[in-house]
Amino acid sequence: MQDMLRRYGLGLTLTICLLVAFWLVVLVIVPNITLFEQSFRPYLPVVEVGGPRDTYSFNNYLKVFDGLVQKSLFGISFMIPVHVYTFGLTIFYSMLVTVICFAMAYPLAYYMAKIVNPRSLPTLILLLFIPLWVSEVLRAFAWWIILAFRGPLNALLLWIGAIEDPIRWTNMGYTGVVVGLIYTYVLFMLFPVYNAIQSLDTNQIEAAEDLGAPWWKIHWRIVLPHSKPGIASGSVIVFMLSAGSLLVPSILGSTTSQWFTQTIDQWFKDALDWNTASAYAFLLLLLCTVFVTIAMWVFKVKLSDIAK
Repeated sequence: MQDMLRRYGLGLTLTICLLVAFWLVVLVIVPNITLFEQSFRPYLPVVEVGGPRDTYSFNNYLKVFDGLVQKSLFGISFMIPVHVYTFGLTIFYSMLVTVICFAMAYPLAYYMAKIVNPRSLPTLILLLFIPLWVSEVLRAFAWWIILAFRGPLNALLLWIGAIEDPIRWTNMGYTGVVVGLIYTYVLFMLFPVYNAIQSLDTNQIEAAEDLGAPWWKIHWRIVLPHSKPGIASGSVIVFMLSAGSLLVPSILGSTTSQWFTQTIDQWFKDALDWNTASAYAFLLLLLCTVFVTIAMWVFKVKLSDIAK
């Protein structure tokens, strides 16, 4: 605050703080408090709102356990609530997207931070930023065209002889959703990892090379531990954005795939039950937060590391 006062003066500092406070209160805090309060109330006709049936309960949250569906895992059949199953798949594939994004982003981040010519770095960053200038909807539709039965991907694979017949990529479970989410959110993994690696003293890498350490041990013992805050930050961002995505699963999802956000959207738009939809939304937020907290505890990452 003292730095802001010294740099911008009292008037501009107060203006900035008031605008930020307005944004937080009006567009974030108040709507979420309203939805949280509505999530405990039943969905009733307008004439019954405020009446004797309009009481607070956990019934909306317990609806997630309704509707059993039979599934099998490792040859064992079991019954599971359909919405719990959908949430489990959403978490699993969000984790998969996060892991693949890290596998793709880490080599490029290391190349940008330690290998590329500094004069070429701004051009490379600009090229990476170009996809972000395009709407997420357009990017999702672009991948829908690429993955189409008669799309460019099948045409290329047929031309090089990799496949004999076109493949219906968008009908293969969550394949299209995973591809779309990776393309959409990989940069949110790249830049935190790049910032972390960039702060690593290159002399440590050169010293390890002089002592005869192989490249994999240099990354395992030096680069990766130093990059842990960036990796943790990128992983949290990609996982939460993937689990909360709606556009990509709606456009690239198959008839057999269902994202948990699509279930929430159906409660909002199809059933017009905003109370249950609010409960499901807060369940998603709460359980994803718990999952991220447990993952941070397992990998021994502190919140202060992510904040760096």
